[in-house]
Amino acid sequence: MDLGTLGRAKFDDPVLTAKGERRARVGLKALETLWFNTGTLCNITCQNCYIESSPKNDRLAYLSLADVRSYLDEIRTGNLPVKMIGFTGGEPFMNREMIAILEETLNRGFEVLVLTNAMRPMMRFQKALKQIREAHGGLIRFRVSLDDHRAEIHDLERGTGSFRKAMEGLRFLSREGFQIEIAGRRLGAEPDEVARAGYRNLFAKEGIGIDCDDPVQLVIFPEMLPDADPPEITEACWRILHKSPEDVMCATSRMVVRRNGADRPSVLACTLIAYDPRFELGHTLAEASAPVALNHRYCATFCVLGGAACGATKG
Repeated sequence: MDLGTLGRAKFDDPVLTAKGERRARVGLKALETLWFNTGTLCNITCQNCYIESSPKNDRLAYLSLADVRSYLDEIRTGNLPVKMIGFTGGEPFMNREMIAILEETLNRGFEVLVLTNAMRPMMRFQKALKQIREAHGGLIRFRVSLDDHRAEIHDLERGTGSFRKAMEGLRFLSREGFQIEIAGRRLGAEPDEVARAGYRNLFAKEGIGIDCDDPVQLVIFPEMLPDADPPEITEACWRILHKSPEDVMCATSRMVVRRNGADRPSVLACTLIAYDPRFELGHTLAEASAPVALNHRYCATFCVLGGAACGATKG
């Protein structure tokens, strides 16, 4: 069976599944989290990066301070209920305007979550980050990618020496009193409690204060394989799975990107699906308030069946 062909047939129609059942859709309950993809360029190439970030992938160009400012202005003028601004990539600190973007966002009083690998791009800005912590320490969190608690497994995914460099960045963030979270991945068959125990031992040894039993401080994301063949999500699935459309992250979030060569940014339904035009909703937050059809394998693997959410908040 050709899984590629099967996948396209199963997820192509936004209204009906391949079996003719009504496809699940998610309405925007309230825009609580706005993500900015600061650009897909990254300092490393991972074996299985869902967005294919690398030192060469510039399909999503760097967002500018002016780009970000325009959406922050729309939040204010539209009185939108955005509580958190998230920054992802690529590696956000590859963007030379990242510090200015953080300062602008924090000065407006938003809670900020930065997804980073905590490697050399971030470490170049130690002085500026210390100043940000002194001015806005309670508003900013860093979620650091640490795929596994064992260096050899992490390095298989991200390259030799990447674990050591990430730990150096983590020690800096911890030493300076930043709020830290860890983004792990379910790369093997290790049970959740065993993985958390491994991370707990690692951070205890390193003197890094992370509560590994807290699902926000340590998030272990389901793996997303591009050739996976998950079931489609139908309207009936909400009842069968005892879940609600409001549980899915596109009920409360959107992501801003600038495609390479585009004259202005666009707003996408999801942080995970950056290149599929079916998930591009417009250029403004107002245009991007339409419901989202769950017609992508990541909708099933990550959000509905995997139960994950990129923008989990405390409280």
